[in-house]
Amino acid sequence: MRTFVAIDLKPEIKKNISQFIQKLESHSPNARWVKNQGMHLTLKFVGEITDDKAREIRSVLMDLSLRHERFPMKLLGTGTFPPRSRHPRILWVGIEESQKLMSVQNEVESMLEKLSISREKRRFHPHLTLGRVRSSHNIAPVLEELSENRDTEFGSMEVEEITFFKSTLNPTGAEYSALAKVQLK
Repeated sequence: MRTFVAIDLKPEIKKNISQFIQKLESHSPNARWVKNQGMHLTLKFVGEITDDKAREIRSVLMDLSLRHERFPMKLLGTGTFPPRSRHPRILWVGIEESQKLMSVQNEVESMLEKLSISREKRRFHPHLTLGRVRSSHNIAPVLEELSENRDTEFGSMEVEEITFFKSTLNPTGAEYSALAKVQLK
């Protein structure tokens, strides 16, 4: 099964992001836009694993939840990957880097590395993917909208839990289901 560890977003934040995606979508149909159920902050993409490995990961996440308190998280600003490109691949909303968020993400990486799951080589850049660009044709109005919103706050929430997700790929897109939810202190 294909899996990842993430922070799921509160419904009101998903609503704000959906409204922003609709605005972007009206400018350009040349992207695959994220649906509500796909709105989450991925802390670690794990990939294909066995049921036994999934049980190990659940156990590790339970241990992690006992050591970390709930913390605030703010969705702030917009951008692209690659940054400031006229031919971006990913459009995103930023998530403010906090010491607590970065600590949780780093511990997830470290704990899963002990389970023989490779550490991500790139630096963690907290963001929520809005869409994946299929073609840069007519992308200028979308880039302008992103530029105008580079300092916009899309909402704040208290992170209360970490979710271990299963991702099933379908022709209509990925479907996500929670394998485990662990509550922070």
